[in-house]
Amino acid sequence: MSLKHLHAPWRKQYFTDKKQHCVFCAMSKSFDDAKMQAKNDDENFILFRAKHCFGVMNLYPYVLGEFMVIPYLHTDNIENLDEKIWFEMSYFVRFGTGILKSALNAGGVNIGMNLGAAAGAGIAEHIHYHLVPRYARDTNFITTIASSRVHGAPFMDEYLKLKDAFNSVI
Repeated sequence: MSLKHLHAPWRKQYFTDKKQHCVFCAMSKSFDDAKMQAKNDDENFILFRAKHCFGVMNLYPYVLGEFMVIPYLHTDNIENLDEKIWFEMSYFVRFGTGILKSALNAGGVNIGMNLGAAAGAGIAEHIHYHLVPRYARDTNFITTIASSRVHGAPFMDEYLKLKDAFNSVI
């Protein structure tokens, strides 16, 4: 039996667009503490801001609606993460799962955290959870055979649905 390889060419832009600084830290610092308001949260597709973490839509999703829960603290190590930060992140993972099911009608949710480059983390220096909405029969090989990604709704519409769902309770 020969080993087969699948490719995800739509993610090439993510790897070639990497900045020299931490993109998550740049997003976390886009908040104006003096005015207690976001400078450009909609431009960064930030869904919510809490005391220790924030949520942001993935610009290069496997499935539209995928978002991440990210601590403000820049760290690659969950073992030494303060419990208050860990518990708040866990709360928003659980809460976000419910939002994906109710706001986007997801039939299920994949939750994951790739810790370190060896584990597949694209931004290994700053830990983060991924929440990926899943739907019955959502497997689609058009990406593999046609180098295209098919999404059933506009990105901005899904962002606004999720942001509104978080805003209604935060």
